[in-house]
Amino acid sequence: MTQSEPIKVGQLTITYLIDGSGNGGLGVFELTVPPASNVPPPHSHSQNDEFIYVLEGVLRYTVDDVSRDLSPGEWMFSPKGSVHQFGNAGKGMTRALVMLTPDIGAQYFRDVAAVVNVAGAPQRARLAAVMSAYGLVPVAPRV
Repeated sequence: MTQSEPIKVGQLTITYLIDGSGNGGLGVFELTVPPASNVPPPHSHSQNDEFIYVLEGVLRYTVDDVSRDLSPGEWMFSPKGSVHQFGNAGKGMTRALVMLTPDIGAQYFRDVAAVVNVAGAPQRARLAAVMSAYGLVPVAPRV
């Protein structure tokens, strides 16, 4: 498969390089995170392992109780079932490669965009329903 059109989810941009959802294979996409942008809530994947590799900027990435500020060339792994979250920890744009196996697919991000990219208050229940349909489990942030 060739690179897909970028998908805007709020301020984030997801550009699929390999969509493996059709055959249960590996998925690869580029994630762009502007500074101070809204990001997904902490969550886990019931079916997918996730690997993130930073290309540009600084990405704060947390897996369970381990949080690191990742610079270009650094990476972290989120095994299925682990709670993870991320955010831009720098002042400039952050770009990372994300690999999922098996892949949830670009359609997941299109479905999330349909909920997130609307005017008005966040529709948390609808977002949780979309996440759940793809095997993602939102988790309340730790206080």
